[in-house]
Amino acid sequence: MRAFAIYALAALAEIGGCYAFWAWLRLGKSPAWAGAGTLSLIVFALLLTRVDASVAGRAFAAYGGIYIVASIAWMQLVENARPDRWDLIGGAVCLAGAAIILLGPRTA
Repeated sequence: MRAFAIYALAALAEIGGCYAFWAWLRLGKSPAWAGAGTLSLIVFALLLTRVDASVAGRAFAAYGGIYIVASIAWMQLVENARPDRWDLIGGAVCLAGAAIILLGPRTA
């Protein structure tokens, strides 16, 4: 469960960092948003190194499912856009996939 907490924090840092660039370049916010976004993306990368996985690719693959669910939550909480049933079903499938990748038994 520690990995899922790290992934949740990483997703918040990545989405926040990417959104900061979006706000700067697409919403006309101050260039200072790019600086904040850069710092947030650095935190994201550092957090991913804290996941207990034998190889980086597995850690990144499992993170992908968490990122998708976090993006749907961001869409609703920050952008006030309600996810539809397909967003929710797709997020659930991705979350199940992330759990399988992260928690599946390993032979070596």
